[in-house]
Amino acid sequence: MPRPRCCRRIAGSPAAKTFKPAGLPASTLEEVTLSLEEYEAIRLADHEGLYQEEAARRMGVSRQTFGRAIAQARGKVARALVLGCVLRIEVTEAEAAELSCAPQVREFICCACGHGWNEPFGTGRPDACPACRTDNFHRKGCTGTGSPCGHASPNDQP
Repeated sequence: MPRPRCCRRIAGSPAAKTFKPAGLPASTLEEVTLSLEEYEAIRLADHEGLYQEEAARRMGVSRQTFGRAIAQARGKVARALVLGCVLRIEVTEAEAAELSCAPQVREFICCACGHGWNEPFGTGRPDACPACRTDNFHRKGCTGTGSPCGHASPNDQP
């Protein structure tokens, strides 16, 4: 009996869900469907340029599971590009509901003064803590080098 499938962490909904060759009606083209998991694998590995181990950690899956997802995703994207197929990213109702409940802000904590604040996604890394103006801050829940924000904790300093 196979293991139950664990939840995958998906950072956000795709900007567009359908891509097709220009000038051809979609009704005449073969369709290739990319799952939301495969989309996220492509986003992390190819758009963000992460190594598989880090991308797998962000998705909450094993490196082997991530490797399978990225291989399937790349194969589907290649098929759509080479054969001129419609590429559709499938987002189920359950996935859409989960994405709409995802936090829309990032939480930061200042290492110098302890001040915590929120910033909306998509605005880039803040320049400084709004309370003390230091640049010694990190994302809440970050544990130092190798973490999602990549900061060096005070213990990592020489």
